[in-house]
Amino acid sequence: MAEAPSTDRDDTPAHSTAAGMTASAAEEWFVREVLPLEAALMQFLQHNWRNKSDIADLRQEVYVQVYDAALKQIPDRAKPFVFKTARNLLINRVRQLQIIPIEAAVDVTALDTAVDVPGPEQTAVVRDELRRLQTALDHLPPRCREAVVLGRIQGLSGREVAARMGISEQAVSVYLINGIRALVNEVYGASSDRKVTS
Repeated sequence: MAEAPSTDRDDTPAHSTAAGMTASAAEEWFVREVLPLEAALMQFLQHNWRNKSDIADLRQEVYVQVYDAALKQIPDRAKPFVFKTARNLLINRVRQLQIIPIEAAVDVTALDTAVDVPGPEQTAVVRDELRRLQTALDHLPPRCREAVVLGRIQGLSGREVAARMGISEQAVSVYLINGIRALVNEVYGASSDRKVTS
């Protein structure tokens, strides 16, 4: 388990901060509330950051930011604060690198699932949904299924899917729209006016 971040600063006395919060109170809070979240935080970072060699540094940077904030004012709820800090850090890193869209590197919806570890009931529901999704995928026409798998599951761009399938990007778009509509209709029981064709 990581240790509380060191704060070797000349401008802030070790015993108190500008807001009157003692460093020992912030450290106590950090050890009691933040460090137990390390496993979930690491899972969140690993799930949302492609370069696995950066994970330990990202964790430490989250800890420093959380600790610095606690020196000013201890957050009411540690868990959401830690994960929001982690999410914002990843978004800022992506912006600094300017190599891929933010949505591709950071799954912003994962924040909610990372904060609460799923119980057996949630796990059963997710497994059931995955089975229904697999069944729905199996019912798609082959070319439509290929476009959905390449474009939405493997995350290839429209151009890459078109090159792999030997079709135009416009045709890929049509396959994706029809495939996703069919999946939604089958998995969630929505009515459809169109039949998906290959």
